[in-house]
Amino acid sequence: MAVPKILLFYVFTPLADPEAVRLWQRDLCESLGLGGRIILSKDGMNGTVGGELRDVKRYIRKTREYPAFTNIDFKWSEGEGNDFPRLSVKVRDEIVSFGAPGELQVDENGVVGGGTKLSPEELHELVARTDVTFFDGRNPIEAAIGKFTDAIVPDVDTTRDFVAELDSGKYDHLKNTPVVTYCTGGIRCEVLSSLMRSRGFGEVYQLDGGIVRYGEKFGDAGLWNGSLYVFDKRMAIDFTADAKTIGHCSQCGAATRRIENCHNPACREQFVVCDEHAATVACAAHPFIASLTVQ
Repeated sequence: MAVPKILLFYVFTPLADPEAVRLWQRDLCESLGLGGRIILSKDGMNGTVGGELRDVKRYIRKTREYPAFTNIDFKWSEGEGNDFPRLSVKVRDEIVSFGAPGELQVDENGVVGGGTKLSPEELHELVARTDVTFFDGRNPIEAAIGKFTDAIVPDVDTTRDFVAELDSGKYDHLKNTPVVTYCTGGIRCEVLSSLMRSRGFGEVYQLDGGIVRYGEKFGDAGLWNGSLYVFDKRMAIDFTADAKTIGHCSQCGAATRRIENCHNPACREQFVVCDEHAATVACAAHPFIASLTVQ
């Protein structure tokens, strides 16, 4: 019986020839029948792939044979089968697109000048001894269905908006206080915490392994509330059956964890919607739309 699994992973490390690595990763995934998305740059690799358990295990073993990827951290989750209809392996300027490739410094140990990494247990220890501000490294749609208690959710549509958001001055009051950045698997916070520190934020932490690793440890019994947005056809997952539903339908306000893509093919908007309105949700260019509100 096939057991579908999904891997979430990244590594910041200098790559002398990312195009050669791209060809190798593409051929490896194709040979194993894996789907997903992998992005490479001179600063490392970022990816999410899925397939049958035995093939995913082979992928991990082969990828770790490459010296630069020996210590890559893979995070597992349950798949549903055909979670990624196709495979995409690309080389870009950044493995996560903040629009600031010139600011990021990477060596063989990872990002230079980033925040202090905290394990889930260390995060709880920090919160127990001092007041901290959680700073979400995702966008409001992702945060609408799940976030840490009292987290700040920046007004961004994509990661490319974070630089302007930080430079706006609206968070300058946090520069002398403990700030904990977090995101899905940890990669966005690697860059975000570095950008914050270079802009004068003095005490910046990042949740190592992201929400995924936190959920593996504490489920819904800790500081996390709601569901986790994911980047495959599942759209959202819960850590346990006790997960709270904190999202609200953009059409009627009903409690929901569901996220749907706009049904207008020309649009890339996403919406938090209930089951009743999922079939008709779309952007303003579509006749069925009501305005989006993130609660």
